[in-house]
Amino acid sequence: MNDHLAPLLTPEGRALLAEVRGTAPADELAVATRLRRTHPAELVSAALAQARLRQRAAAKFGEADADRMFFTPNGVEQSTRASVATYRAERLKTLGVSSVADLCCGIGGDAIALARAGIRVLAVDRDPVTARTARANADALGLADLIEVREADVTEVDTAGWDAVFVDPARRGGRGRVFDPAAYSPPLSWAVGAASTARVAALKVAPGIPHETVPADAEAEWISDAGDVKEAVLWFGTEPGAVRATLLPGPRTLLGRGLPDPEVRPMGRYLYEPDGAVIRAHLVAEVAEELDGGLIDPTIAYITADALHATAYATPYEITDRLPFNVKKLKALLREREVGILTVKKRGSAVEPEELRRKVKPQGPNSATVFLTRVAGAPTMLVGHPARP
Repeated sequence: MNDHLAPLLTPEGRALLAEVRGTAPADELAVATRLRRTHPAELVSAALAQARLRQRAAAKFGEADADRMFFTPNGVEQSTRASVATYRAERLKTLGVSSVADLCCGIGGDAIALARAGIRVLAVDRDPVTARTARANADALGLADLIEVREADVTEVDTAGWDAVFVDPARRGGRGRVFDPAAYSPPLSWAVGAASTARVAALKVAPGIPHETVPADAEAEWISDAGDVKEAVLWFGTEPGAVRATLLPGPRTLLGRGLPDPEVRPMGRYLYEPDGAVIRAHLVAEVAEELDGGLIDPTIAYITADALHATAYATPYEITDRLPFNVKKLKALLREREVGILTVKKRGSAVEPEELRRKVKPQGPNSATVFLTRVAGAPTMLVGHPARP
């Protein structure tokens, strides 16, 4: 990508990108062979590679934007999903922020969301290829007037004069994901220091960040999108010590109230599966109180209740059967119920869902959900189906 971005920005490159748009993997060889008769081979290869990246990026950015943007493999992998970036940008806007220093900007996904919220952005990345890609994306989406891209080491950038600082440190190394905040690049300790230079700051961190590493003067927010936990954000200049879970679309936000762990109760008629952001934020107790429910086990984040309640923060299931862990009994039950569409969920069980599916061989027109879990310490299978209040 570092040698191929500039040619793709030429009229010939842009025309070629339009021509290869949507090329299926099975057709690439034939398309490449045809195009190399009239275009340089390297340009054709670059265009096809970019088309593949755009197809992958559509899930994060939407097809309309992805078809105009430019990507690197790492950029697609590490970029914030557009819905999450938009939510964060809108929150900064409500905090009165009109300018943001976006440090470790990557290919510009967050800068784009900030600019679309009407916020002026300084987007900084030390990698030349990444910075050029971010600049190309600002141009492609008509946001160059609001986004200044700077190729620089973020630790050497003066952020004075900017209302807010946003830092998205790299959390991948040569061996994959980095879970230790001290091993982020730059480290979380540096990012916290950078946050102190602005009135408002937001630091994007891995959702698995240990709660004990969250600074006392930070607000911690866990964000999920369509049920998938995407990130955690440490906010400065907002509500020190606050903990919240935000669910997208919405947004719907649950604020922690410091409740003690819920009590363990006998298994009731309904099982509630809290959203992943709720679990990561340690706010299961707040949801259990809302549902007048309790835990099925002291170590398992499933809530049980006797009544069906509407809630934005957990998915309810009506439980029809409770079995001790026994594959043969489960197989017989599913055969009797003619269950061929089987959803398997697990929490607190070493058995993999696909392994169980292979063993029970579901067949029939009906559907069911099986939970592999523990109830009061005992390995248990709970059988039921989604419930609608």
